[in-house]
This record gives sequence, structure tokens and C-alpha cells, in this order.
Amino acid sequence: MSARPQPIELGAGPAASAVPRPLVIGLAGQPNVGKSTVFSILTGLTAEVGNWPGRTIERREGSARIGGREFHVVDLPGTYSLTSNSEEERIAREFILRERPDVIIMLADAAALERNLYLLAELLLLPIPVVLGVNMVDVARREGVEFDAHVLEAALGLPVVPMVASRNEGVAELLQAAAAVADGQRDYAPDRPEIAAAHREVYEEVCTLVAGAVPEGVPDSWVALKLLEGDREVTERAAEWLAPEPRARVQALLREHEDAVLDVAGARYEWIGRMVRAAVRRPKLGQVSFTDRFDRIATHPGWGLALLLGVFALVFWVTFSVAGPVQGWLEEGVVARVATGLGALLGGAPAWVQGLVIDGLLAGAGIVVTFVPILFVFYLALGFLEDTGYQSRMAYVMDRFMHGIGLHGKSFLPLFLGFGCNVPAVMGSRVIESRPARLLTIMLAPFVPCSARLLVLAFLVPLFFPAFPTLVAWSLVVANLLVLVLIGVLLDRFVFRRERLAFVMEMPLYHLPNPRTILVYAATNVWTFIKRAATIIVVVSMVIWVLVSYPGAGVDDSYLAMFGRSLEPVGSLLGLDWRLIVATLSSFVAKENSIAALGIIFGSEGESLGQTLAMVITPAAALSFLVVNMLFVPCVATVAAIRAETRSWGWTLASAGLMLASALLFGLLVYRLALLFGLGGAGA
Repeated sequence: MSARPQPIELGAGPAASAVPRPLVIGLAGQPNVGKSTVFSILTGLTAEVGNWPGRTIERREGSARIGGREFHVVDLPGTYSLTSNSEEERIAREFILRERPDVIIMLADAAALERNLYLLAELLLLPIPVVLGVNMVDVARREGVEFDAHVLEAALGLPVVPMVASRNEGVAELLQAAAAVADGQRDYAPDRPEIAAAHREVYEEVCTLVAGAVPEGVPDSWVALKLLEGDREVTERAAEWLAPEPRARVQALLREHEDAVLDVAGARYEWIGRMVRAAVRRPKLGQVSFTDRFDRIATHPGWGLALLLGVFALVFWVTFSVAGPVQGWLEEGVVARVATGLGALLGGAPAWVQGLVIDGLLAGAGIVVTFVPILFVFYLALGFLEDTGYQSRMAYVMDRFMHGIGLHGKSFLPLFLGFGCNVPAVMGSRVIESRPARLLTIMLAPFVPCSARLLVLAFLVPLFFPAFPTLVAWSLVVANLLVLVLIGVLLDRFVFRRERLAFVMEMPLYHLPNPRTILVYAATNVWTFIKRAATIIVVVSMVIWVLVSYPGAGVDDSYLAMFGRSLEPVGSLLGLDWRLIVATLSSFVAKENSIAALGIIFGSEGESLGQTLAMVITPAAALSFLVVNMLFVPCVATVAAIRAETRSWGWTLASAGLMLASALLFGLLVYRLALLFGLGGAGA
């Protein structure tokens, strides 16, 4: 991807005699107003995804061209206000104050204008012109809500553009209005909210005290209002900006007028009521909308849960039944053929070169390639649920259940999908706005038994316990989930308890999804995974190959085997000899590798492998081995996904360390209990 996104044409416009200057636009709005749809229409696949400087929240930016003019669009995090209560709010206002875009485009939901205009009331206090795009007017109309854009524009004193972004209606007009305001070719005289009369004198005095002390470009009036609101960040900064005498006076005024925040917010709501009074017409009393009717089922404690489980089952089935065959085709039809071709091409090369390239480099790249269809289909399903408005109902229904492990409803979807693969489970955590809740979800996702672990379980349990394999397998899966719950409770209580934020649930209106938005959403997230995780996966795969291949001719003479033997004193406490330790370590590349490693080490496959294992491994050791493999450090792809999502090696290593400690602890516990019940003898 290029360093700077290439512009796309949106439509024709009047040719200019000279190329106008490029404009920088900040795209702002509350969650669920169609901001992602507008951004994807403007920037398409040219959009770049990174992180805000010094932040963990994603930064999306791209370019658009209309009428021969280039626009650089920066998608600000969705936020309900511009206070300092969340990282998203701080990022949005810091971008406006520090980077000074030419114009802000704020999007609002036509069916919830009153709530959306609170953010506009705050944006108007900043020194950047604002253009309002009122989106989803078609959805609002179906719900019985009508609004007059001309009346609202006259009341606000700024351009108002009605839109249906899902059909690309009004997007070009919105961009043209933004350009006209930025160039001074369109009137911009906004009616800004004022503080209530009871605290107006205090506000003016605070303005006078901070005048000249705040940084250049930051309005004195905005700082004064934020101080009266009790904004933590502005209060701390003001203590640094102000001289001792005015600082003491400001602090005294704030202590005397702690109730000023009520007048600030009250004045804004009064202003909102005045703006929409003539412009918006609500449905008649008693009229029931489609959203209300469907939510009687979707948010019901019983029927809502049944619907949710059905939707999850469908997402699970679609993700792995559609992507599974594609993944298999990529493994056999692409990766295997490339391996054959490389083998022929490197036929004259030294054996170590062939092994490093084919079994190391290509194997790692093959893991990345085969994950693409699963991730792509998963994000298509996730984008569909989010774009229709149902995802919020899913979170609402599951919220009470997830609270038990310190999470809220939005964490359920990623954790549920972990049964198929832990990689999309980790990547799916980005739907959670709160960073502490997102981190907790990421830490718990690898504890969900993925399909690869379940495959290992299905293969090995009948070999170790042919008399009652179903009972053993079921017990191990249930125990795995109980460990997840226990770890979640402990992490919530001792690690995240002071960082958790209140969960505010918004129920947007149901609407038809935008295929372009969903496609761009899926493609962008898959590309982000490839960029961030591919290198880690390939490098680790090559390192593992070296450890397995050298210095001897077989696995039992390799560095990995030597390392396994060095761990036998610890492994013996769990009933594991070096062979079982090596099989466990090999699962780091892919969980299925533990089966292959056992076959190589014991020199047999199929039924003979089962007979061999039954003769040399006791039931107690077998149970310990299975428990350890269920809880062991996740595969390299999952580790890479954790690193990509947290952008922190500290959290990545903490996750791996937590799983390793859990594997050792519960493996030891199960082994000792098995010995107590007399399962230490040979035979299954």
C-alpha cells in the first residue's frame, strides 16, 4: 500500500481555472450514524489503517477527489461528546485543536437528531467550521420521523445536507458544502449554545482569568466551559498554564460552583430543543415502528437469547463451512503446489536451503494464506450484523451473562467465534470500545477451545481412552470453559477492576446494510491482519523448523528434543516425558502438530500409534497431556494476532505466560488427582 492513499473520483463538478488547494477534513459523529459508510465511499480501498500517535485506537485516513479537488479525510473515533472521559473523546478533540483541519464534517442520525446534536454543540465551540450531514433519512422516514433540512440549516446557521449514505445519496453534496465553507464561499454563522444565566458571570470571570495563558489556537471560552464541566484533562493542564494567583482564583471559583456543569449541559439541551423544534416532526403517539416490533423479540430475555444463539450458529456455520473448503483448496491447491514447484526449483540446492525455504518460510506463509478466507468471511458476517443494527441487540442480551467474568455483551461474539479459530476471536475484539474490556476479551479468547484443539482432542482421546472417549472429551471441554470463567473472574478482580468503564448501550434503528461498506470493512481488517501478523508468523515458523531439524537427522536428536529433555524435571511432575513435552511444544506453530509430532517420535501412525501410546503412556499421564495441550500457549497465528491487536509485546507475553501457567497448574492438578484414583498404571 502506498504511503499516501490515491484519490478516487466521486462525480463531475465544475472545472476550475486553477487547481484548488487540497483540504483536510475531519469526519466526526456518534457511533452508529453511518460514518464508516461515508468514509468507505469517499476513500474505498485506498484507506490506510494505523494508530493515533501514542494511542492504541485505530486511525483511518484516505483521500477523495471531486470536481478536480483533492480531499484528505481523517475518520475520527465515534464519540458522544468531547469530554475527557474516554480515549476516543480525547483523540477527537486533540486532532481538531492540534492538527487544525480545514473543516469538520459531522454526521448525525436523522431519527435521533436531538441526541446527535449534543456533539455538534461541543464542536461549534472549537475554532474549526462544521458542516452537518443528516444521514439515514430513509430509515427515519420509515420510523415516522420527518425533518426539514432548510429549516434546520436556518436555525443552526451552517450547511445541513440530507443523506442516504447506503445508496451514496448526498455524499458528493456534503463534500461540496464542506469545500464551500472552507473556502469562505458559503455563509457560516453558527448559533452556538450559551451557558445558563445562573452561571454566566462565573463563566465570564473564568474566561478572563485564563485569557492569554492557554496555548495558541485553543479558545479561552472553550477552556472556561471545560473547567466548569469538571473536565479532568483540561483542569490538570490549566494548573500548568496559569500563574499561581489566577490558578488559585479559578480553583476557588470551581469549588464554589460545582453545580455549574448542570447549567452547561442544561443550556446545550435547551439549545438542541430550540434547533429541532420546527425542523423535526415525530410520529403520532401510539404508532409502533418496525424497530419496536422486532425488538420485542430481539431484546427479550428468552426469545432474544434463542434468536441470538441461532444467529451465532449461522455465523459459525457460514464462516467455517464457506471458508473451510477455500482454506482446504489453498492448502492443497496452492501451498502444496508451490511447495512442489519450489522443491523442483531448489533440487540442486543444499538440503538445509530446501528445508528452510519449503518447511520454514513457505509453511509460515501458508499459515497466513490459509487464514485469509476464514477471516474474510468472519468479517463479512460481523460487518453485516453491525451494519443492520443487530449487533447492539446481541450485546444487550448477553450483557448480564458476561458480567460474571468482568465483561459486557459485546465480548460474547469474539469469544464464541473462538470455538472455530482463536485468530478471528482476538481480531473480533475490536468491536469493543472500552480498552480494558477489549484487553480482557483478548486475554480470554485463547482459552476458548478452537477447532484445531478439538481436532487434537477427537483424535487422541479414543487412542488414550477407547472405552469411554465421549465422556472424557466432553469433560475436558467443560473443564476448559470453567477455567476460562475462573481466569476471567480473577483478571477482572485483580487486574482490570480499576480500569473498567461503564457499559452504555445504544440501540440504533434497523436498516438495510451497505454491501460496499461491509466489503471494505472485511478487506481492510484482513489486510491489517496480514500486515501486522504475517512477518511474526513466518519468522517463528522458520525458527521452529531450525529447532526441529538441527543438529541431528530426526526429531528426537533435534534442538527441540534437547530442550524437551531439559524440561523433563518439570514435566515429570505432570507425568510428561520429553516426547510428550516436545509434542506439546511443536503445537506452537499449529495445534495439529502435536499429533504429527507423536507419530514421528513414536514412529507409527493410525491404529498402531494408538497401541503404542496405550502401552507406554499411563491414563494419568494421558489426561495430563490432554489438559496441558488444551491450555498451552496458543498457536503462533493467535500470538501474532494478540500482538497486532494490543500493539504491545508486554500484553502478548502476559497472555502466553498466563496460558502456560494455567496449563502447568491444571495439568499438575489433574495428574495428581488421576494418580489418587489409581490411573497411574499402564493401559487405557
